[in-house]
Amino acid sequence: MILRALTFAGGITGAVLASQFPEYSQQYLQRLGGAVDALHEVTADFDASAQAVGMSRAEALAQMTGSPFMERRRMDMSATFTRYETLRDTLHKLEGQGPFMRAYYLPRMNDPQIAKAAWGAFQPAVPLGFAGAVFAGFGFVIGALGVGILLGVLAQPFKRRRHRTQLPSHD
Repeated sequence: MILRALTFAGGITGAVLASQFPEYSQQYLQRLGGAVDALHEVTADFDASAQAVGMSRAEALAQMTGSPFMERRRMDMSATFTRYETLRDTLHKLEGQGPFMRAYYLPRMNDPQIAKAAWGAFQPAVPLGFAGAVFAGFGFVIGALGVGILLGVLAQPFKRRRHRTQLPSHD
């Protein structure tokens, strides 16, 4: 009885947590869009400066040498360009997608800065729509299975002892 109650509690916990995914992913998408816009500004400004002196982005980056500061700035700008391209590609994949496709693309929602900002802006909500109900059902099943398997593994040594003590002796 206690194991069933704990398994049910695990299912409820999973349902509550998973039902929040549609709202969290929406917050992530909004933050992602803002980050892409900001990084676009930086990238466009750098590219415009490079073009103003007749260089490509790669040529301008190659010119950033000669001092520890310039080397560091070159590495920072290279990282910024890479992050911009990665986030822009992720935004293109996620834009216009509903919560089920955002769940499919969940592995791409991995930028720690955006995730932290999205989590900071996230407000738990009661999911009243179809997507929230589906995510809640999925979370319930995963939570109940997870707790059930964990309790089963933890109970395994006790089942063996009980089984040994119940064996009839052949005296």
